[in-house]
Amino acid sequence: MWLDAAMQCNALPRSLAVPDRKRSVSDNVQFHSCPGRQSRTQVPVSASMRGNGDSISCEELAARRHSACHAGPSGRESTRARRRRGSSGMAPAVAQAQLEVVSSRGSKDRGLIAPEGALAPYRWPQDFRTELRSDFEKDDVELQTILDSFSSVDIPAHSQRTVLCAPQQPEPSPSSTLPVYVMLPLDTVWLLERDDRAVPVIKREKALEVGLQTLKQAGVEGVMVDVWWGIVENAGPGQYDFSAYKRLFHKVAESGLKVQAVMSFHAAGGNVGDTCEISLPKWVRSVGKEDPDIYYTDRAGTRNKECLSLGCDTKPLFSGRTPLDLYKGFIEGFADNFDYLFGDVITEITVGLGPAGELRYPSYPEGDGRWRFPGVGEFQCFDAYMLASLKSAAEAAGHPEWGYDGPHDCGNYNSAAWETGFFVSDGGSWNSEYGHFFLAWYSRQLMQHADRVLGVAAAALNRRGRPRKAMAVKEHADGHVVYEFEPACHLGAKLAGVHWWFKSRVHAAELTAGYYNTRERDGYADLMAVLRRHSARLSFTCVEMRDCEHPPEGRCSPEGLLQQVIEAATAAGVPLSGENALQRYDQCAFDRIAESALGLNARAGRLEQLTFLRMGDLMFDNWDAFSHFLQRLRSPSAVPQWVGY
Repeated sequence: MWLDAAMQCNALPRSLAVPDRKRSVSDNVQFHSCPGRQSRTQVPVSASMRGNGDSISCEELAARRHSACHAGPSGRESTRARRRRGSSGMAPAVAQAQLEVVSSRGSKDRGLIAPEGALAPYRWPQDFRTELRSDFEKDDVELQTILDSFSSVDIPAHSQRTVLCAPQQPEPSPSSTLPVYVMLPLDTVWLLERDDRAVPVIKREKALEVGLQTLKQAGVEGVMVDVWWGIVENAGPGQYDFSAYKRLFHKVAESGLKVQAVMSFHAAGGNVGDTCEISLPKWVRSVGKEDPDIYYTDRAGTRNKECLSLGCDTKPLFSGRTPLDLYKGFIEGFADNFDYLFGDVITEITVGLGPAGELRYPSYPEGDGRWRFPGVGEFQCFDAYMLASLKSAAEAAGHPEWGYDGPHDCGNYNSAAWETGFFVSDGGSWNSEYGHFFLAWYSRQLMQHADRVLGVAAAALNRRGRPRKAMAVKEHADGHVVYEFEPACHLGAKLAGVHWWFKSRVHAAELTAGYYNTRERDGYADLMAVLRRHSARLSFTCVEMRDCEHPPEGRCSPEGLLQQVIEAATAAGVPLSGENALQRYDQCAFDRIAESALGLNARAGRLEQLTFLRMGDLMFDNWDAFSHFLQRLRSPSAVPQWVGY
């Protein structure tokens, strides 16, 4: 009953509206490589584009796309489209319409239209639901009350559509709105044991539906979802079960939200904020029992089973397949199941590159008690495959004696920098010839890992037949028109905000995490070059933190670190998004996020997107504060004008 009332309250459609792709702009058109752009193409056409024998003018083509993008599930113009058009009843000028998602596939491809009946209401039997225990346990009636408070509020939808035929737009100003995504709970999709079989299910579907509607009414752009390797491919190699995620994505689409999907090739439970435990696939763990060197290992020989070591990226340890093959197969399976949602619903696929999905080594494992803030952490290069790589690099450098082991004077996880021989600022081993060699090798392995994994991910997502969208139009003096396309779904990566010891000369915690960043050396420029090469976006944490909130003995500077990353991303042309590392709802955190996101001081850059951690009981307990914060981001002029750090 309450779900029907919620649907009526917000006039939400019960079926997913997928824009019509039966007539593809790229049908019968030859694609050519676009020089200087990765995974993009140019289509030279005349003033009219022809497909299947028809002559379609640019104006007619734009009008059709505009109609398709704003059609409701019944094919009629949606309420949002009529509201944008205004009382005059006139559609926007054709020149203002944008070509959205363009597929190079034929109209008979099975993935273009959502299967009939895919969104029919479905509920697991009562005994299934009672076996589930979620951290998102707020009473449904209480959630419905929050949603009802928005029923009379008309919040205009934010549009990020750009004008193809207009001159290049200037850089965004602080008055621009910022897209906000909200992370869903880690255990939104869960494995339920039933009849000797693990079945992926959505936890608390009713609460999730109300939560999604509430986020949409508040002006949120979309949600971030972890697609867990250990859930989807749990049954065996190549046996992908995306059924629960398909139901989830359709629910998100019905709510009018978008999806940022994270390919989570790691386990949950060992990081700050983890509220559940999700392991790697059991068949991966069985290989780990026979060969524990597939996991990252510290000097004491402790194995970190959160993710696979990058040292075995190219080793055929899984029935003749390498970890790179496993990652590529998983991403291809995801794209094959969901590419009909690319661009319209799924806007970005973030590829997990290490612990917590971040590109780093597991140098500060807090979950098992080995590390406590602000310890310098430990190097994670003592599995057999990493040591073999170190030995080869040392021999190539003419110092085979450097390849037997890692640094011996770097303390332990909880050491202070000045308590070690390696990280002490003046006279430390980090600044010796050996120190430079080791740190360069250690960070280079991480960059090469990112290059390899992003490379196979881009190949899987951008292969021929995947949806694409128009990026720009170039018209020559002779009337020749060139349409430039890019993948409909962006590729992304995450970077950890390792801000402790940033104010020291050595930046010890960053070094153990794999970022060769010191006061004398920029450790993020090489990373940005890798991301740029694969046209990937970067998501960075700790945007809510201030230096003054941390103990002086930790030499912390989240503000300085964020500024360095923003400058490096800007210089490389890499789009940068921000995340809060901790779930906070105090005014100080909100002020800092607004300052970081909108670039309201002289030194700050600007974030492309904000992802907020995370939907759940704590968010709805602080809903007034969070909703007011969202309003501030939609009206940046109300944000205090910061003058400096």
